[in-house]
Amino acid sequence: MHYPRRISKIKRARKQGFRARMRTANGRKLINRKRRDGRHRISIV
Repeated sequence: MHYPRRISKIKRARKQGFRARMRTANGRKLINRKRRDGRHRISIV
């Protein structure tokens, strides 16, 4: 059976990855906001 959403890892990384985020001002804001919140607090809500 074919899984419908088989997006390639490369495509995903280019769209949503760290370097894609760093390219835009809003992406950098998003990363900084996540860093301020901290990983631990985000993951266990």
